[in-house]
Amino acid sequence: MKKYKYIILFFIATVFTGCDKDYLDVVPDNVATIDNAFSNRFNTQKFLYGIYTDIPSPSNVFNGAALTGGDEIWFPKSEQNRAGVRIAQGFQSATSPSYNLWGNRGLYEAIRNCNIFLSRIDGVQGIQEYERTTWIAEVKFLKAYFHFYLARMYGPVVISDELIPVSADASEFKTARNTIDETFTYITELLDEAIADLPLTLQNPGDDLGRVTKPIAAAIKARVLMTYASPLFNGNTVYSDFINAEGVPFFPTTYSPEKWQLAATAAKEAIDICSEAGIRLYQKEDYINRSGVPINSDITLLKAGLRSRITEKWNFELIWGHTGSTRQIEFESMPRLYNYTTNPVASRHCPPIRIAEMYYSKNGVPIEEDFTFDYNNRFKLKTASSEDEFKIEIGQQTAILNFDRETRFYADLSFDRGVWFGNGANDENDPWYVHARGGEFASVFEPSQYSVTGYWPKKLVAVPSQVNTGQSFSDTRYTFPIIRLADLYLYYAEALNEVKGTPDAEVYEYIDAVRERAGLGTVVDSWAAYSSDPNKPLSQNGMREIIQHERMIEMSFEGARFWDLRRWKLAKEYMNKPIKGWNVLENDVDDYYTVNTLYNVRFSEKDYLWPIPESETIKNPDLIQNPGW
Repeated sequence: MKKYKYIILFFIATVFTGCDKDYLDVVPDNVATIDNAFSNRFNTQKFLYGIYTDIPSPSNVFNGAALTGGDEIWFPKSEQNRAGVRIAQGFQSATSPSYNLWGNRGLYEAIRNCNIFLSRIDGVQGIQEYERTTWIAEVKFLKAYFHFYLARMYGPVVISDELIPVSADASEFKTARNTIDETFTYITELLDEAIADLPLTLQNPGDDLGRVTKPIAAAIKARVLMTYASPLFNGNTVYSDFINAEGVPFFPTTYSPEKWQLAATAAKEAIDICSEAGIRLYQKEDYINRSGVPINSDITLLKAGLRSRITEKWNFELIWGHTGSTRQIEFESMPRLYNYTTNPVASRHCPPIRIAEMYYSKNGVPIEEDFTFDYNNRFKLKTASSEDEFKIEIGQQTAILNFDRETRFYADLSFDRGVWFGNGANDENDPWYVHARGGEFASVFEPSQYSVTGYWPKKLVAVPSQVNTGQSFSDTRYTFPIIRLADLYLYYAEALNEVKGTPDAEVYEYIDAVRERAGLGTVVDSWAAYSSDPNKPLSQNGMREIIQHERMIEMSFEGARFWDLRRWKLAKEYMNKPIKGWNVLENDVDDYYTVNTLYNVRFSEKDYLWPIPESETIKNPDLIQNPGW
C-alpha cells in the first residue's frame, strides 16, 4: 500500500482527553498512558471499543448534518439553530463551521487512535492470533471509514496512514492535502485489506452486534466507489482551478467511465457477500406482531412491514447500524394522538410538502407523470371513502395529495386525518387517527413542539412505541441503519445503468426487487401502463432519473438524500426551492389546506464541500482552503 504520513502528536494527555471512552477506566489512578492501555488483552479491547464510539451518529438530530441539513425534515423556528438546519439555511462558515469534523476533536483524532492501536497491537500478550488479525482488520476498516467520511464532507483530505513520533525529522511529516484520486485509492486499498481478514458473521452476536464484519466492509466499499464514480468527484470541471502547491488539480476533471465499472463490481461483490451471510430484504411476512391481535388486511401488514424494515432492531436487511439511542428521533417524529395534559412527544420533525409529493402514486410512477392522478388539483380537498380504509379516516377530508399513493407513503408519512397503526392501538379496525388542524390534538402544544408542515416521518417511529396511560413516552429503540441491503441493490442498479449505456434486465432486476417489496409493479410495466412518458425506463438518462427517484423514496429519512444530492451534483437544483407546508395553525379545513412558504433555503456551488475551519488553515498554511470559502 502506498504510504502517507501526517503529524500525529504523541502526547498522552492529548490522545486520551479527546476520547470520552470507557477504556480510560483501565488506567490506575486516572493516569492515562499508552503502555497501560495496551498492557493486556482486556485493556486493548477497551481501546478498540473506544475507537468504535468515534463513528459519527447517523441519527443525531441536534449536531448531525445528514438528517436535518437537507430538505427532508424542517423544524419550528425555535429549533432552527441546530447544526444541520444552519447548513440547510445557507449559514455555513469557515470561521465557525457547523458540524466540524476536521478540527478540534474531529475524525483526525479518531484516525490517530486507529494508528496508535495498529502501532501497538502486535506487542500485546494474551491475544489469540485469529483475534489479533480480526481486531487489526476492524481498525483498518474504521480508519478507512473515517477517511471516507471526511472525503464526503471536505473532498481532498490529508491522508493519515502512520503514527509519527514527535522525535521524527520534519521532512517525514506530510501536512498538505492529498488529491481526490489519492484519497479514494487509499481508502479502497485499506478496505480491501480489512475485507480479507474480517469474519463473514459474528461468532458472538449477543456481545458483538455493531462490530465490523465482511458484509459491512464490502458494503461500505461499494458506497465509497459509488461516491468516487459520481459527478461530484468524477469529471467535475468546476474544480479545474482548485490545485495544490505543485499545480496539480485536487479533483480529476476528466470523466472516467471505468469508475462506474469499479463501483458496479464492488456493489455486486457486496450483495453476494451479504447473501452468503444471510442478509436479505425485509418482507412484510417478517413483521413481528407482538400484540397478538391478528392483522387481516394486506395493506396494514405491508405498512407495518415497511416501517419495520427500519425500526425492527437488527433485522434481516440491516448490514450495518449505529447502536446509539433512537429515542430522540422517535420522540420528535411522533404526532400527539389524543388530548395529553402533558407533552410526552415533541412532534417537531416536519417533512415538507415536496417530500409528500416525491412518493409515487399507487401505480408506482411519479404523481406528475401518472395520467390517472389528479395532479393539478392535488392541493384541493377530497373526502375519504371505504376505498381508503386503513390509510385515511373514512368520512374525513384531506388533500387529494394524500389519496391514491403507494404504500410507502402511508408507511413513512403521517398527516392530518391519516391512520396511525400502533401506539398501543393494535386492532387495525380501531386505529388512531391524526387530527392536526389548529386547536386539535396534533396541532401546536407549545411553540417549539408541533409540525410546521403538517407531516411527520412515521417511518422513524417503531410500531410498538407509544404514549402510555401515564402520559409518558415508551419508545422501542432500534438500530439506526448506516447501510442496508436495499441501499446496495439501488447502488448496483445505478452503477450498472451507467456502465451499460442502455438499461437491461439486470438493471431492472435490482430496482424491481425493492419496488416489489413495497407492493409495486416493475419499472417497465408501471411506466408503460400509467406514465405520460412510457419509454422513460428504456433509456440511460430516463433510467438514471428513475433510479435516483427510487433512492430518494426508499432511503427517505435515513440521511441518504443529503449525500446523494451532493454526489449527483443536484443539490443546487433541490436546495434552492422553498420549504413549504400546510397552513397548520388554521382550524377551518379550507384554510388549513393552503400551501404556506416557510423558508427559502440557499445552496451555492461552494456548499458542495465543507469549509476547512479557518483556525486550522491558520495553524497549517499548507492546508489549501476549499473553493469559495
